[in-house]
Amino acid sequence: MRQLVIETATEALSVALFDDGACVARVHDIIGRGHAERLLPVIAALPEGGRADRIAVDTGPGSFTGLRVGLAAARALGFAWDVSVEGYSALALVAHMARPAHGNETPIAVVMTGGHGELFWQMFEAGTVRPLSSPCSTPIAQLATKLDCACVYGSGAEVLIAARGSGEAVLLHPDAARFPLLPPEWLEAAALPFYGRGADAVPQAARNILP
Repeated sequence: MRQLVIETATEALSVALFDDGACVARVHDIIGRGHAERLLPVIAALPEGGRADRIAVDTGPGSFTGLRVGLAAARALGFAWDVSVEGYSALALVAHMARPAHGNETPIAVVMTGGHGELFWQMFEAGTVRPLSSPCSTPIAQLATKLDCACVYGSGAEVLIAARGSGEAVLLHPDAARFPLLPPEWLEAAALPFYGRGADAVPQAARNILP
């Protein structure tokens, strides 16, 4: 059983190919932008063009463009290879990545880069990594007064700690090669996008009726 994992909803371009649970190929670059141009060539360069029996892709919350790029590629490959496409959350993956070093005393706070001065965030139980809250998108200044965990993980951790003025930030980007950390029940069979906030652009028809 081979599985292809695609992560493009954050600043990371992260792709991994697994064969019977073992990672046989991995690309993990922090590129910020440009996922659309690089993703398919990266997959094509994997062994056997990344051909797999299953595909997993980050469904958000995250970058609008990044989510669309990853989902479009996953669905196209799934159709071409006639294989299933499952979704996962980068917030959950980062929480599982943080779990070994975090301990069991306090909840795990994951904060990822958002847009328009906001951060995506979610809380998880330390021992089981069970969600303690729903994914949210909150303005940085507001989240700095709301989230008081001593240690914060994720791509947005440093920004939050700087705004708060106290605490420890652990920079973590979701790594497709760490995908096996996610229990099977965390996967979403529908693989539908969850953007976490409203669209950046307003359609022209809507603009015409705005006050």
